[in-house]
Order: sequence, then C-alpha cells, then structure tokens
Amino acid sequence: MDTIVTVISLSLTPANIAFVALGLFIGYIVGAIPGMGKATAAAVAIPLTYSMAPVAAIGFLIGIAKGSTAGNAVSAILINTPGEPSSVPTALDGYPLARQGKGRKALIVALVASTIGDFLSTWLLIFLTAPLADIAVRIGKVDLAAIFIFALTFIAALSGKSLSKGLISALIGIILATVGLEPETAVQRLTFGSIRLFDGLPLIAIAIGIVAVAEMIIQLEEHLSGGAGGKVLDSGNPSDNRVSASEWKRVVRPIFGGTLIGSFVGILPGLGAAIASFASYGLAQKMSREPDSFGKGNVEGVAAAESADNAVIPSSMIPLLAMGIPGSVIAAILAAGFTMHGIIPGPMVMRDSPDFMLGLFGALLMASPLMLIIGLLGMRLFIRVVVVPFPYLFAGVIFFSITGAYLQAGETFGVFVMLAFGFVGYFLKKFEFPFVTFIIGFIIGPQLELAVRQSIVIMKGESITSFPVALGFALFTAAIVLHVGFKTFKRLRAGHEQT
Repeated sequence: MDTIVTVISLSLTPANIAFVALGLFIGYIVGAIPGMGKATAAAVAIPLTYSMAPVAAIGFLIGIAKGSTAGNAVSAILINTPGEPSSVPTALDGYPLARQGKGRKALIVALVASTIGDFLSTWLLIFLTAPLADIAVRIGKVDLAAIFIFALTFIAALSGKSLSKGLISALIGIILATVGLEPETAVQRLTFGSIRLFDGLPLIAIAIGIVAVAEMIIQLEEHLSGGAGGKVLDSGNPSDNRVSASEWKRVVRPIFGGTLIGSFVGILPGLGAAIASFASYGLAQKMSREPDSFGKGNVEGVAAAESADNAVIPSSMIPLLAMGIPGSVIAAILAAGFTMHGIIPGPMVMRDSPDFMLGLFGALLMASPLMLIIGLLGMRLFIRVVVVPFPYLFAGVIFFSITGAYLQAGETFGVFVMLAFGFVGYFLKKFEFPFVTFIIGFIIGPQLELAVRQSIVIMKGESITSFPVALGFALFTAAIVLHVGFKTFKRLRAGHEQT
C-alpha cells in the first residue's frame, strides 16, 4: 500500500497528468499526418522538456510516442497512407472498411486495440524491469562488453537488409561518440582544434537531424515528384459508425494475441514494431473463421495489427531501463531525454532514482486510459489532420528542429550539426544504411569504450573461456554473423545460377 500511495503521489499530479495528456494529443496529431512518425516527433520535442520535472518530461515524450503510434492508424485507415511501416497491416483492412463507409468503425477498433495492447505491455514493463536490472547489476565488465557487441550485431542484423551496412552504421556512430576530450587523459580526439567539440557532438542535434530533418528531406523529395491522396468516405448509415457486440467478440482474440506478440518483439532489441504488426496480422488471419475476408475489410486484421504495434512501445523500454541498451529508435531518443535530465538508464536507475522510476511507472499506466479518452474525444479533429498541406508541415517541423538544436547548444553550432546530420541521415536512408544502429552506436559508444578498456585490464591475458557469460554472448554474436553470411552466400549463389 505504501508503494501504491507513493506512485499515486509522484505521478498523479496536475502537472504530470497535463504533460502526459499534451504529449498524447500532439502525438495523435503527428501520427495522423502521413509520413510523420513517433521518432521524428519525439526527437523534435526533447528540447521542449528542458524546464520540466523529470517525470513530467519523460511522460510527455512517452505520451508523444504512444499517441503517434495510435494516431498512425488514422492516415492508414482513411487515406491508405501508413505513417510508418508498422501501420501497413492496419491499412490492409482499415482502408477497405473506409471505402465501405465504415471508417469510424475501423478507427474505434484500432483505438481500443491500441489502448489494450499498450496497457498490458506497460504492466509487463513494470514487472520485468526490476528482476532484469538485478541480474544486470551482477554482470561484470567483460560480460558487459560482450553484451554490447552482441546487441549491436543483433540489431544490425535485424534493422536492415545487410548486416555489413548495419555494422558500418553502428561503427560510424561509435567513432563519432569518441569526439571530444578523452575522459582519463583529456587528450583531444577528432576535435580539429575546435573548442566547441571538446564536450563532444551534441546528441540532441544529431538525433533531430538524422531522424526529423532527414525525414523531411525525403518527404520534400517525394512531394516534389508528386504524391497520392485520398478522401474519407462515410456511408451516412449510423450502424456503419458503431462496433456491434458480435464484432467486439471477434476482435478479443486478435487483440490479446497481438499484445503478446508485440510485447515479446519489443523486448528483443532491434526487431521493431513492423515485425510485430505483420506477425500478429498473419496469425490473426490463420486463426480467423473468415481468413478470405482479410484484406477486404475485416476488423480482426485492424485489431491484431494495432494491438501489436502499440504493445511494442512499453516493452521496448525494458532493455533500456534494465540494461541501458536502447533496442529501437524511440528507445534511443528516450535515452537522450533521460540523460538530459541527469538520469542514466540502466541497472542502477532503480537504486539511484527510485522516486523517478515509481513516478514514471505511474505516468505510463496513466497514459493508457488518457490515450483512449483523447482518441475518442478528438477523433473528428484527427480526421481533419490528414489533409494538412505539406508546405505547412515541412515549415513547422524544420522550425521546431532548428529551435531545439539551438536551445541545446546555446548557439548556432548545434543548428549546423543538426543540418549536417540531416543530410547524413538522408543518404543513410537512401543507401539503406540503418540509422537505428547509428544512433544506438553513438549513445552506447562511451559505455562500450569504457567496458572494453576495463575488460583488457581485468582479463590480463586470460582467455575469454574464463568468463562464461562473455563466452556465451561471443558465440551468439559469431552465430549471427555466420547465419547472415550463409544466407547471403546462398542468395548470391542462387542469383548466379539463374543468370
């Protein structure tokens, strides 16, 4: 009871409720805009949290992430334009429903499925973070170095089509993380004599540039080349705007199945929400009594995809809070928000900042019912957002990006860094180098360097076989590399035989 009272007192304050609700509202609007994603919105919003209390700030950012994930269903259902790859399965059945005049029904099912998936996954986060953190505390530096290398390899293998490109992207991030004064000897590294680089490259400016600015450049390119549009259809029949009791019964199993799949995928670093939503959609189709109706306007498909998509957000924070390893883009951006407020995510955060963690858990749970309320009340407004002209969208995102980069650095240097990495992010995406591994490599670079240095001292010439945990993760890493290499060899051989 004392713990419950503490959680309520720390999280259910007027300021925290207001900021979580504001984040959800902004996230919904951003998610409803075609082409906008939670990572872009969260990266732009980080500088806005400078003056907030830590719980309110992280709650605000998580609200944006959760709201935009649920809001992606708006554009996917109404105009067949998924905001993110994870919303593609939603569009497969959501858009046909909209074409039949049942767009509001599809939106209601998507919203309820999103809320349930998010709420149940949040409880999983609360129950698993502390036990995993307790295990992580007992891990030595040699083991930690092996885990970091395994995590980067695992994420690189899953976040793109090429393992080599993923590892190259991560390596670039790690190298750029060494810019500045070396922590032990104060030797300048990659500063080129500039005093502005003594403290390293600004993380927020890089995150905004490589996520938000790069995305806007790509959106501008697509806009100039011409884009497709759509319109919302309404049959005028009130029954088409309501979900019947029989339809609610049909979506119960897809919702809970999608929640389990999304939670499992979120815990594994690098898999991403797209894999969860596609896997959940496929499973729902196989288990449905009407599998042939999928792709033609089946509410089960919408429920399965949205529950899995939204369950990924809370569960993806488990490796971040328990081990300090961000396993996704949004987790990496949230890690930047944690660091900015003086909180280092990882196994010691439960001990060093218990009040913050209890308040954060309360804010996460509070976000789920707020998401449902805001979604229902603002559905008419969110529907209108899909027709925002691109020039206004582009100008708004770039304005907030420049403002955020300037506020962090306190001068135009941060803006130039942001713009430079905007073009870096553009070319990374164009040449299919996963920017996820770049950001994660940049964030964990200092920790990886320290772990490797300490490992060299601790081992003192000993074999890695003396460290069973490190040996296990080294074997896992080697297995991933061999597996991906074997698959690549078979694909190249098959292509050679066809030619």
